[in-house]
Amino acid sequence: MYAAFPPNDHVWWLAPISLGLLYAAMTVGRPSVRSCAGSGLVFGLAFFVPLLPWIGEYVGALPWLALATVMAAYTALFGAVAAVTMRLPFRPVWFALSWVAIEAVRSAFPFGGFPWGRTAFSQVDGLYLPLTSVIGAPGVAGVIALTGASAVALIVRLVGDRPALRSWTAAVALAALVLPLGAGAVLAATGSPFTSKSGETNVVAVQGNVPRLGLDFSSQRRAVLDNHVRETLTMAAQVNDGTRKQPDLVLWPENAADTPPTIYPDAAESIRAAVTAARAPIAFGTWIPIAGGDGAGTTNSILLWGEHGGYADAEPSGRYDKHIVQPFGEYLPWRSFFRLFSSYADSAGDFKPGTGPAVLTVPARNGDVVMGIATCWEVAFDRAAQQSMREGAQFLFVPTNNATFGETDMTYQQLAMSRVRAVETGRSVVVAATSGVSALVSPDGSLIASSGIFTPDLLQADLELRTGQTLAVRFGAWPQRLVVLLTAGAFLYVLRRRISLDMFTGRRGPVMEKEHDGQQAS
Repeated sequence: MYAAFPPNDHVWWLAPISLGLLYAAMTVGRPSVRSCAGSGLVFGLAFFVPLLPWIGEYVGALPWLALATVMAAYTALFGAVAAVTMRLPFRPVWFALSWVAIEAVRSAFPFGGFPWGRTAFSQVDGLYLPLTSVIGAPGVAGVIALTGASAVALIVRLVGDRPALRSWTAAVALAALVLPLGAGAVLAATGSPFTSKSGETNVVAVQGNVPRLGLDFSSQRRAVLDNHVRETLTMAAQVNDGTRKQPDLVLWPENAADTPPTIYPDAAESIRAAVTAARAPIAFGTWIPIAGGDGAGTTNSILLWGEHGGYADAEPSGRYDKHIVQPFGEYLPWRSFFRLFSSYADSAGDFKPGTGPAVLTVPARNGDVVMGIATCWEVAFDRAAQQSMREGAQFLFVPTNNATFGETDMTYQQLAMSRVRAVETGRSVVVAATSGVSALVSPDGSLIASSGIFTPDLLQADLELRTGQTLAVRFGAWPQRLVVLLTAGAFLYVLRRRISLDMFTGRRGPVMEKEHDGQQAS
């Protein structure tokens, strides 16, 4: 499963294979709940430990290994739940539903959840990716789990019981293998049938880079802001000499204004100079203290600074405050407890979640453009991008800052999420990162352009604007919630009926004896 994820390219097919192998480990012989939970734990450790070392890049191995262990506990929970629900007919279906349900739980609890490593994020080069516009990221995870489990079930029937090939279970297993890939191929060829093109806008994503690696990347006052101003002035000079097209909008990343222009007049003056030179609005990330004095906290904000008549406005014309703030980074839950385990605990910020719309309206030369925003951590959550689409976003902006994770795989894993969001929403996506990877993504999830890491860059393209809502956006979280309820209901039903359940010994119960031996249950 780890090998299916970026930066490993074009090995998306390892995801269904990995879950098929997990299904085999949990169904061969007469496994108990305890043995299935153990299989899930081993699977989780083998996946999350190599996936998440970026967590400890500058703070040591303890947070990395602790988080990987907690995530593995969720896959152990999956093993226990699936062991019970798979006592019902057609085990691959219950295996897949249980997988989706536990992914939903770990993406929501505790502290808002940790959606990193969701199965759908492995599919940026895969045949399952187009399905995201219809069934969303949870649905893709379920299809992958069902495909892997069905393949194993079919192989077992082929090898062990040829007459059983004529049974309905074999037919369902075969359909689970073929239909998703066929539907994905059709959607890939035809594009999203639920959205329509509404125009184009020329966008430049500016990657200014940071002065140093590490947690203190912004400790040199104004260095990050100056880098982005410098790159924007370079872009403006290229426009003036005819080597670059005039943009409609310039996008800087999260934390690009390391000194907030709402506090520091010199920062505001530099941003006005950049807007005037670019002759286009600039959206950029900064932090803003919450009114109320010391202790009120701050917001992680995106400001839109417009221009009229070739000159920058006096003040920002739009603001978005990040809705989903990152625990243990932007804020520290249970601060007095967690500071006992790490000297870096107090380095966490005191950011507060924002409220209100997740879109900004950008005045462009050919009419207003509605830009959706999902800042950094938010792109991992389905609801962030979906909210902006429901509010009329024509493309999605993902400002991010990955400088505190060094030269790790983190930025590539996060870029994969943005590519999945493009397909899920049927929108172009602009990823602007302080240090990389920045990217322009088309609505089908393919890369129009991308940058390297820890290098300045300018990415420009005519982005397709779209309107309408995909089925994934229209239905939102409701299908996933129904899966959670169905899985919980099946789990409780089996417990109540006591169908072949013995957590400690794996003994067969009376109903299972009847199924296997044709005997009357006592």
